[in-house]
Amino acid sequence: MESKRTLANLTTEMRNQATLHIDTSSTTEIVTLITSEDQHVIRAVQEEIPHIVQAADLLTEVLKQGGRIIYMGSGTSGRLGVLDAAELLPTFGVGEDQVKALIAGGTKAMFFPIEHAEDDREAGLRDFLNENPSSKDALLAISASGRTPYVMAPLKKAKEMGLVTVGLTCNGNSEIAEVAQVTIAPVVGPEVVTGSTRMKAGTAQKIVLNTLSTTIMIKLGKVYQNLMVDMSPTNEKLQQRAVHIVAEATGISAQQAKKALEDADFNIKTAIVMVQGECDLETAQDLLAQAEGVVGKALQIMEQESENK
Repeated sequence: MESKRTLANLTTEMRNQATLHIDTSSTTEIVTLITSEDQHVIRAVQEEIPHIVQAADLLTEVLKQGGRIIYMGSGTSGRLGVLDAAELLPTFGVGEDQVKALIAGGTKAMFFPIEHAEDDREAGLRDFLNENPSSKDALLAISASGRTPYVMAPLKKAKEMGLVTVGLTCNGNSEIAEVAQVTIAPVVGPEVVTGSTRMKAGTAQKIVLNTLSTTIMIKLGKVYQNLMVDMSPTNEKLQQRAVHIVAEATGISAQQAKKALEDADFNIKTAIVMVQGECDLETAQDLLAQAEGVVGKALQIMEQESENK
């Protein structure tokens, strides 16, 4: 069915009155106009905090219950979803078995524009169903316009199947909002270059995705204090960072931290609990299991057990 909302009526497609003469402006004026317009982004995102909180709580529960979060988008929206999902593995140890991103046009669309792909409802539905989704999973539909066919078809199907559904758009009163359980809609206003949603809309989506996924990871115990304790130390730089994290968290020397990591099979959480709790590997692993992987809770459990002895 054809959308009732034409592109011309969308906020992201309207002409920005402040930049009507940007084509004849000086370099300084152009840069000033662009960065001035970007100021609207943070305010728009902050107005959506209640919806971001609602989505974060729902998606955290999905992962806690063993479900997956599937991101879907096209063009810039799709690329931002892929970027966010890809960065969760080295940062928090979360891979495609928990968070996976699908982009219209497939992997090639990350590097080359495949503009017609966003209109392919059947491809969107097929890509979604190929993931064998179940009611314990979640779909995060990303669309600046809030009406992209590639995204809307699977979103409606996901709702029918009982998945948690979250929409991320930059238009109010969108089609996504009519379907999704929760819709995050930072309305950033018309773009500097009309319709170029890689700009303010893209920036807003990036901020929301960063905020949303990081909040979820913190709630899942992937952070101790403000340190990345579930990152995968897969190269020399990350191994050095792991040593630094353990040293920072425990107050021991870098040499001692490296030894603790080696004793903990280079698991940062386990190393911290072993050092802070002055316990062996098996005890640390047991404490973390009881605390659902949250380092702070594991140390609290140990403290309580000591007090009860």
